[in-house]
Amino acid sequence: MHARLYRSLYRIRRVEEEIARVYASDKIKSPVHLSIGQEAVSVGVCDALRPDDVVFGTYRGHAMYLAKGGDMAAMVAELYGKVGGCTRGKGGSMHLIDTECGVMGTSAVVGTTIANAAGYAYAMKVRRSDAVVASFFGDGATEEGVFAETLNFAVLKKLPVLFVCENNGFAIHTAQAKRQGLTDICARARAYGMPAERIDGNDVLTLRDRAEAAIERMRGGEGPQFIEATTYRWREHVGPGQDFHLGYREQADCDAAQARDAVRAIAEMLDPKERALIESAVELEVREAFQFAEASAFPTTDDLMTDIFTEEADALANR
Repeated sequence: MHARLYRSLYRIRRVEEEIARVYASDKIKSPVHLSIGQEAVSVGVCDALRPDDVVFGTYRGHAMYLAKGGDMAAMVAELYGKVGGCTRGKGGSMHLIDTECGVMGTSAVVGTTIANAAGYAYAMKVRRSDAVVASFFGDGATEEGVFAETLNFAVLKKLPVLFVCENNGFAIHTAQAKRQGLTDICARARAYGMPAERIDGNDVLTLRDRAEAAIERMRGGEGPQFIEATTYRWREHVGPGQDFHLGYREQADCDAAQARDAVRAIAEMLDPKERALIESAVELEVREAFQFAEASAFPTTDDLMTDIFTEEADALANR
């Protein structure tokens, strides 16, 4: 298991570091919200999921997409705005999807996929499937009305949805304590009648075990579960750089988070030869992903009217 977790953690870390390196070249056409420092949350939860389980996420979704098995080359091409991207170059970094792996979508609008996840879970229950849904969102999304409405609905219908709050302490540049009168997010979840647990999001092994237990309870018909995973993003809110000059957070806090890096912690548990093989394979995948993105074409004007579902758009396309 340690080798599998390390591969997933290292895979996310390295492709995002390469995204940060390439970003200054302007080859990447999309804004990027990097998951560097937060990888363990997605990896811990997704490792406990089955292939037929699905996930919904937020605009900081690279880690979730990759942890669930999303196609790296298609993700990078999407950031380049190329037709080989996972949404054919139309969605960018904030709108990733790979339905073959159970990645049902991410959104740039805060909180929207929380309700999407519950709707999908409702469909699963109606179909009598024992598959489950994991909904990833940030602490800022818990302030949206859809959060309260969806948690209440999920409890009433006993939906198989695992709510995963990636609490990195900030909504853009504003600390949680300055936005929320009650910072105990788990207490709010429990108020709707579901079990809720706060876990160190850097402790990928504990997080995986607790997620697995919560998922098994959902498969057994016990209804929704809630995990708040505390974490910390190392880079700026959007973009590849640092933003400590803005004054809303301190370098010392980031240093403390980096000292507890989950990627390094799991790496140290592996035999050096096994670790080297994993890293070599991932480095090759990252190189090939960027080569694919570079070689892929940009969408043409004909692509403007594809994957549009309104009758009006179809009529315009057929004139």
